[in-house]
Order: sequence, then structure tokens, then C-alpha cells
Amino acid sequence: MLPMEPELRESTSAAGCRKLGVTGIWPEVFDGAGSDAARAPGRRVRVLLVDDVEIHLHLVSAILRAEGYAVETARDAEDALARLRAQSFDMAVLSANLPALAGYDLCLRIRSEPGLRPVPVLMLAGWDVEGADCLAHGADDVLERPFTPTQLRWRIQSMLRERAALSRLEESEAVLFSLAVAVEQRDPGTAGHCERLALYSVAMGMRLELPSADLRALYRGGFLHDIGKVGMPDSILFKPGPLAEDEWALMRTHTLRGEQICAPLRCLDQVQPVIRSHHERWNGTGYPDALRGDRIPLLARILQFADVFDALTTVRPYKPALSIQDSLRIIQQETRQGWHDPELLPLFLELKHEQLRELAFTVHYERQDLNAMKESLANLRVALG
Repeated sequence: MLPMEPELRESTSAAGCRKLGVTGIWPEVFDGAGSDAARAPGRRVRVLLVDDVEIHLHLVSAILRAEGYAVETARDAEDALARLRAQSFDMAVLSANLPALAGYDLCLRIRSEPGLRPVPVLMLAGWDVEGADCLAHGADDVLERPFTPTQLRWRIQSMLRERAALSRLEESEAVLFSLAVAVEQRDPGTAGHCERLALYSVAMGMRLELPSADLRALYRGGFLHDIGKVGMPDSILFKPGPLAEDEWALMRTHTLRGEQICAPLRCLDQVQPVIRSHHERWNGTGYPDALRGDRIPLLARILQFADVFDALTTVRPYKPALSIQDSLRIIQQETRQGWHDPELLPLFLELKHEQLRELAFTVHYERQDLNAMKESLANLRVALG
């Protein structure tokens, strides 16, 4: 616990605390007593507290340490950023009243750095600060003075629970991505297929000026579109000739299986229609639902162009690789036959496929490591905002 001078102890009386915007203080906070979290074994939650007012630092630190948190303090934005970059914190508690709007600036800088962006930020706002302004500058939540120790504890606990739930979702998502790449790597000839589909699809989405949420869904769809093949027998996946009717019926189930695998993750809600519908055809002859025209989800129609193009230009068990020019001619012919969205065709033809292929093959595909996949996802979020 921070040492407390006599005048500081006097100011943390009930009357003094009310003047500082904290109400309901009881002596146990300053006697080192705390909740079960303080006595719980294992890693302690690490909190960075930033304020330029000494009494605020002592007061809020005492509340948090009594709860069992490991607290470090900083008195200005530069000190706070240096600590955040050098150490791992579970959350940051910032005063919105730092000099010269530095509280806002600090929050914006945290949100602008990829390595710091995941840190939850709680801003403590005075009477002259609008909570909406704090949120607009990147804070995850705002606690307005005056507040009680209980309100502060509950707000932090709520934010930490939310962060833990998000981390579990991200880890589950990363496991699925690793599984999708493992499916791809069963066939050395398709190495990089998922990454290329992601690149092609996002490139088209950017041409269409789709929102960042759709671009993320296209990227994820590129990786996860064939995850339903995880249980498909090698005798079907790698058969050198045409599939028999019963084999083809089994192959067609991979879209539904993929959707089922991803269904438990709400963060993949926008990806599920891509997985389910990327083999539908514009004229209604596709599967699994025989959707026609614009009833096929737009993102699935976009990914379909990328999927067909990559299949044509790479070696598969049943065919050699075709040239880019021949592949584009086939895609144009299929579009005239009613397989693909005719309005998207010119957009796809405008893409610089040679450059995309060159970019795709510069990526390393040894991504069976979960941490490597999580890093890839983090980079994606930064790139797409």
C-alpha cells in the first residue's frame, strides 16, 4: 500500500472523500482489508491508474488494492504510455481531467497503438466532463464523480468480465482459424488457398466501399469457408477423377457442417452466410439452398469469384493449374451461363491478379501455432479498423 501522510489520512475522512468525489469510504479500505480477490491465489489483476492529483492516486489506489488488484500509478500521459508499452496491464483507469485534455489524448493514443488497443480503459470524469466525450475518445466505460468504492469495484469487475469473455471468444476464433488452415494443409497443392481468398475478397470489398465489418467478414470467410471439410475422407477430397453421386452428395454437406461449426461464436455471425452460401449460383442451380440472384448473400457472391479463380489457377488432384488469362475467360463464360453475379464480374476483372498472387505468396502459411494465428487476427483488426 502507498504510504499515507497524516494530512492525506485526514483528507480521506468521510467529509474529505466527498469533496474529492468519492463517497461511502470506510476505514477498512485504508487498513489493508479486502475482498476474497485480495486473498485469492494465482495471478493478480494488474491496473494502471493515471492521475495528476496526488490525493486521487492515493485514494483510488487504496480502494483497488483493498480489492486485491496490483496497482501501478502514473502522473502524466507520457509516463502512462511508457508503462503500458513496457508491461502487461489488464486495464487502465484514467482521469479525464488531466491537464490540457491529456486524458482524452492519452486514451486516443492507447487506441491508436496495436499493442495497447486491447487494454480496457475506464475514465473517471469530473462534473465538468461529458461522459459521451470520454467514450468518443475511445474509453470503454466512464464513471462520473462522485462515486462510491462499491461503484468503482463493480464497474471494474464488469469490464474485466467482459474482457475475459472476449478473450475466450478470440481464442475460440483463433482455434477455428488454425483448424481451417490445417484442413487446407492436408493437400500441399492448396497451400495458401485461404489467405488468397481473403486477399481477393477483401480487395473486391474495398472496391465496393463496404464497411469494415463486412471486410472483416470477408477475410474470415476466406479462411473458414471450407472448414466443414474437416471430417471429409481423403478418398473424396483428393480423388483424381470425378466424384460419384454419393461422394458428391457428401461433399456438398461441407457448407452446412461449416456453418454448424462456427454457429456457437456470435463474433462469426456475419461469416456464417458466407460459409453456407459460397457454392450457390446466380441462376439457382447451386447448393445447399438453391438460392437465386440477390437472395444469395452479397459477401458469399464476392467470395465465390475468389474461390473459383483460385481453384482454376492452382493445381488440384483433378486438374492442372490454368493461366490467369484462361481462368478469367472461364469465369466470364460461367457468368454468362448464370453461375455468378454479372454485376460483380467487371469489378473482379479489374483486380490486378498478378499483384494479388505475388502478395499472397509472400505470406508464410506455417500457422498451426495458436499464438501466430492470434497475431494474424490482431493485425487484421488493426488494418481494417
